[in-house]
Amino acid sequence: MNIQNHPVVSREEWLAARKQHLAHEKAFTKERDRLSAERRALPWVKIDKDYHFQGPDGELKLADLFGGRSQLVIYHFMFADGWDEGCPGCSFLSDHIDGANQHLAHHDVSVVAVSHAPFAQFQAFKRRMGWKFDWVSSEGCDFNYDFGVTARPEDVAAGRATYNYEKTYGSEEELPGLSVFYRNDTGEIFHTYSTYARGLDLLVGTYNYLDLTPKGRNEDEIMDWVRHHDRYEDKAPTSCCHGG
Repeated sequence: MNIQNHPVVSREEWLAARKQHLAHEKAFTKERDRLSAERRALPWVKIDKDYHFQGPDGELKLADLFGGRSQLVIYHFMFADGWDEGCPGCSFLSDHIDGANQHLAHHDVSVVAVSHAPFAQFQAFKRRMGWKFDWVSSEGCDFNYDFGVTARPEDVAAGRATYNYEKTYGSEEELPGLSVFYRNDTGEIFHTYSTYARGLDLLVGTYNYLDLTPKGRNEDEIMDWVRHHDRYEDKAPTSCCHGG
């Protein structure tokens, strides 16, 4: 719709249109609740592999990432070995984590970012961004490969790489995602959910604001306007690293 030629009506006509749209919003809310319940009812997979991570105090196991809670959300942050800074799209999403964590940490949920690069490589970038959330490295284990966010170069070259549960023909070896785990009272860990690409939109509060505005997201390609939050005064936009 051309925003410059948008229809302008009386308050009474606007109210009638708004009430009609409200009915659609309520239907969407009910469908979202149904979908969320279906997600929670998905079967689980028990984690038997001995994954290990590197944090500020040395090696960690997957169980350590729970921080004493029973639920763990891992954001698969795109940061590969040799990179100087993180993916702009992952950074955009990660700007929303600390605010949510003020509440999630008190509701039996831990949120941890995991990247494939060595731990030391992303510390300067984390400080630059001012983030407080836990961020660890999965260097040296199969975690990123097993959860579908890092592709081996030979698989990319041979066209065997997959992303978001289907074959991908892109050349990226690092991509974003989110995985959820549950730890029971006996210490067993289960993988309950993973999502990728536009399934991550729900975590980006900025998009929820934009979706309420007349211009909406106002982008030609997903996140084509997004920059690291300290780079918005730059003349040239940074490139986005993933789409849907």
